[in-house]
Amino acid sequence: MAGNTALASWFGLREMAAEDSAFVRLWRGFMTARVMIALVLLLVLGGTWLLLPAVPTSAAAGYWPPLLCLLYLVATVAVRVLGGPRPPGQTFDAQWASTIGVDLAAFSVLHYLQAGGINYVPLFALPLLLASVLSSLLLALGTAAAITLLLLVDAWQVGNIDGTPRLVQAGLAGTGFFIVALLANQLATRLAREEKRSRESQHLARVQIEVNELVIETLADGVLVVDENGIVHAANPAARRLLGAWPDRSTPFVLASDQAWQPLAVLSRQTFMTRAAQTAELDIAQSGEGSRRVHVRTRLTAAHDVLAESLCVMFLEDLREMEARLRTEKLAAMGRMSAAVAHEIRNPLAAIMQANALLEEDISEPGQRQLTLMVRQNAQRLAQIVDDVLNISRVQHEGNAPTPALLDLSASVRQVCTDWSQQTACAQRLHLDLDVPPRQVAFEPDHLRRVLVNLLDNALRYASQQPGAIRVLTDLSPAGLPRLRVWSDGAPLDPGVQRHLFEPFFSSESRSSGLGLYICRELCERHGALIGYQRAPWRAVTGAAEGNEFFVLFHARGGAAAHAAAFATIPA
Repeated sequence: MAGNTALASWFGLREMAAEDSAFVRLWRGFMTARVMIALVLLLVLGGTWLLLPAVPTSAAAGYWPPLLCLLYLVATVAVRVLGGPRPPGQTFDAQWASTIGVDLAAFSVLHYLQAGGINYVPLFALPLLLASVLSSLLLALGTAAAITLLLLVDAWQVGNIDGTPRLVQAGLAGTGFFIVALLANQLATRLAREEKRSRESQHLARVQIEVNELVIETLADGVLVVDENGIVHAANPAARRLLGAWPDRSTPFVLASDQAWQPLAVLSRQTFMTRAAQTAELDIAQSGEGSRRVHVRTRLTAAHDVLAESLCVMFLEDLREMEARLRTEKLAAMGRMSAAVAHEIRNPLAAIMQANALLEEDISEPGQRQLTLMVRQNAQRLAQIVDDVLNISRVQHEGNAPTPALLDLSASVRQVCTDWSQQTACAQRLHLDLDVPPRQVAFEPDHLRRVLVNLLDNALRYASQQPGAIRVLTDLSPAGLPRLRVWSDGAPLDPGVQRHLFEPFFSSESRSSGLGLYICRELCERHGALIGYQRAPWRAVTGAAEGNEFFVLFHARGGAAAHAAAFATIPA
């Protein structure tokens, strides 16, 4: 977030490093002015001493004034380079007193000597302003009083015929110094108060901006800030993802610069024309990913003055993700309902099976026994489905399931694929590449059948009509784990679909319930297996055709370490 460097703000501002306060800048200005005055005095009086060495009409013609100016210059440079500002408003500060005292002493000696025939009274304004602006009112008035006394004493010591006018002049000058000290101190106090209030307001505004930026950056919904010319001034990561804009594209950029964003540009112009909020569902084309349906809401910011322009804030939501969230929200209710329904089905189902068994004992006609056999088989199948639903609903509340018996992976997969190809009449499109050595895995046969049939059904839905469009492979993963792979030559899945593949009630088609892959994942997790998806080539085919691949990594006897190694081999 904010640091000592300038950072770009969401709201078109620049957060700069903390600048010096007005007090520090004034201190530097006064110290620089003291150095310049000392340098000018040294040049003037030193030049006078060098050019007029043979006119000793007064003490001013000696070397004392230039030496005093040299010492004063050294003192002012030392304070400017080595000194630092102290907080204002203190009643007494040794630093301010010594600085002001040095000025008063130097100017008083020069004024008393009348060096170079120069009037040094205006120079007393420098220590007076220094005390008034950068210190307390008491020190400012004390400085004014000291200057007035010096002027009155000097006027009284003259004692000639013009003594009375000089006393009056010194008194008037002293009065002016008191007034200047009072006004300058009041102005400085007000400046310090306003600066403190301004800094507090800037701090609060900076904190608010940082919080707003953090909230906007982490929003799941996209946010765009567009002006009346269609220029995007800010776009959060979610908006860039929905627009398909490359991450390193810096703002501002023109919204209408991409043909795919034209619907957004039109909606922005409509918002500015009507001066009212707009809502629409737009299709945004993305290269290589088809189009994305987006729900867009626009709002206009209020212009508080004639110089500030209104901005259009656009909120973008992926309709597919919205629907997925709605489906996910139904999961808890559906879980409770499915458990209740399953329990209610069990009782009448048990009665049906018992009645069918009694009926089988009383009949001997082959046709009727065939019917009772069908009733028994379908009742058993229905009971198994009820058990699966109950197991899935309780999976997060149960411990590890008992380890099932080992089965031959390749033989089981071959049997399931053979039955499935006969039922779907697509034997020509299915190709098997199974390990010859038997691979023993701990998995319930019925659950493996259900997982594999679900993956085959998904592959059949999106595969082409070409021979070998669907391929099933069993092998060992790079980590040495038994692996089942179901590959099809279908089109790439949308990234938005990939993120929610194994979520319940999520499907890219309206006729699908969205439970198939979710149940596959739950069944795999119950047996310690991992299921995933990747876009991969089928290397056994010449040309390495790209396709969609679902894979299952079965449980390793090595436990968690083996699973961690398996995850490390899965492509991103």
